[in-house]
Amino acid sequence: MRRADGYYCQFCISVDIKEELPLTHQTIGLDVGLKEFYTDSMGQTEPNPRFYRQGEKRLKFHQRRISRKKKGSTNRKKAINKLGRKHLKISRQREEHAKRLARCVIQSNDFVAYEDLRIRNLVKNHCLAKSINDAGWYQFRKWLEYFGKKMGRVTVAVNPAYTSQICSNCGAVVKKILIYKDSCLCLWMSIR
Repeated sequence: MRRADGYYCQFCISVDIKEELPLTHQTIGLDVGLKEFYTDSMGQTEPNPRFYRQGEKRLKFHQRRISRKKKGSTNRKKAINKLGRKHLKISRQREEHAKRLARCVIQSNDFVAYEDLRIRNLVKNHCLAKSINDAGWYQFRKWLEYFGKKMGRVTVAVNPAYTSQICSNCGAVVKKILIYKDSCLCLWMSIR
């Protein structure tokens, strides 16, 4: 496999690795979001690092450098490589963040429930696509499942339909609708 920083070779070896952890007798439910990376059922939140948004200025700089170079030149290829390395760095930051959080969540809980989101469908909303991709929810879910299997913890994907209609304060069901303005998702409004 070729990446911006070199060639990589992968070997697939079947090894059954199990980590035996003592039971914590704790269960947790996770709700991922754009403002906070996730909010758990205890009310604790993890901030969203927004790696792509932070690196956007440097990406823009490298993209401008490419556009100034002559097509087909060696300097253009070098500039493209630098841009690729920057994208790779952002991708690896997002992956490591998801891995670290998933490992922490699995180690401290016996049962973890999370939303079974269809990320591919959510990204179709062009107003939120960049932020959703930047959050890295799918990677987080993938690592939750991996560490859950490795450490013998139970992880369950919950259907997200009607989960956000229950009021977190009083527990009553509050119907919600989407309000569109210029074909963009603007805000949630509750109907009482």
